[in-house]
Amino acid sequence: EHWGRAPIAPWQAKPAARCHCQVPCGIFHDDGRIAMILEDAMTIRKAVAQSQELHASGKLQDMHQLVRWINTKEDHATKIMTTVAEYFLAQKVKKELLSDHDYGDVLALHHAVLVAAMKTKQSSDMGPVDALDKAIQALRVVYEKK
Repeated sequence: EHWGRAPIAPWQAKPAARCHCQVPCGIFHDDGRIAMILEDAMTIRKAVAQSQELHASGKLQDMHQLVRWINTKEDHATKIMTTVAEYFLAQKVKKELLSDHDYGDVLALHHAVLVAAMKTKQSSDMGPVDALDKAIQALRVVYEKK
């Protein structure tokens, strides 16, 4: 019985290990990095919405602004990919603390965010943005404080 809460996945039950990080441990915190990724995803969503509106007008000045929104969208997608790769995968995922199955599951969650962020760069539709939000929410569970 989980008393009305979702069951804890095996990788969530293990304590965080001391690590040797690119950035000294304790400077960044998981919840802050997740908040940053969520903010980047919200910016991507706004950029897609604004791009769609500006594209509809066809005015030259609006096309200029459209390019700026597309660049913003791509910058924030890159930020998500960098954070997932350089902070979470390189520093936080510890293979030695996980079973092979759980390690595969955790890698798949991170990979889903990387791919979803990449796909937002390739599209001007909301579908990939929705997929990114879903992937981030699935990954977020791994790093929520218990």
